[in-house]
Amino acid sequence: MSEPGALPAGVERRVIDGRERLATRGEAVYGEPTDGPWRAWDPNRSKLGAMLESGMDTGLEGGETVLYLGAASGTTVSHVADVADATYAVEFAPRPARDLLEVAEGRPRLFPLLKDARQPETYAHVVETDVDAIVQDVATRGQARVAVENRRFLADDGRLLLAVKARSEDVTRDPDEVFADVLTDLESAYEVLEERRLDDYHVDHLGVVARPR
Repeated sequence: MSEPGALPAGVERRVIDGRERLATRGEAVYGEPTDGPWRAWDPNRSKLGAMLESGMDTGLEGGETVLYLGAASGTTVSHVADVADATYAVEFAPRPARDLLEVAEGRPRLFPLLKDARQPETYAHVVETDVDAIVQDVATRGQARVAVENRRFLADDGRLLLAVKARSEDVTRDPDEVFADVLTDLESAYEVLEERRLDDYHVDHLGVVARPR
């Protein structure tokens, strides 16, 4: 694993448009500013980007195999695929999945799957076991359950990188209470290594780094 707070290989801080930003090498996807082959990774549009920008110790080194749950139209997973090895991108909604397919055209290591992250048995025949990291960013109730049920794919020394959306769990409850419940529900399958509020970039979101038990 990488040094605490270190950026994965392939992610650098570059001056783009006069400001230092996280960046990866790859084809632009969502209108992000570029500098030659480098494309800015906007933490305001990416929970994983916010975790990296906040200095969380994701354990990523670059070159990992990744299962990405909740890939949407490909904003974050495109950056992941720029620096990772095989990246399996699960997205349930057909409209963003079409955009995801376009993103994958120029990224041979990115494999889009039109599947429901709540039903891992539907893609178990495609996703390899012992992936190095699961990145989860799903807007649904039961976010801990999704992480627990997808534990089957994660290597014993792998990492779960989870963005918890409080409003997706219960818009009426205090976010801190929601986060506490999610962390408790994770305990059956994971040991939480680090947690941090991401409010500077995403209101009522918690970044979580965990390893499997």
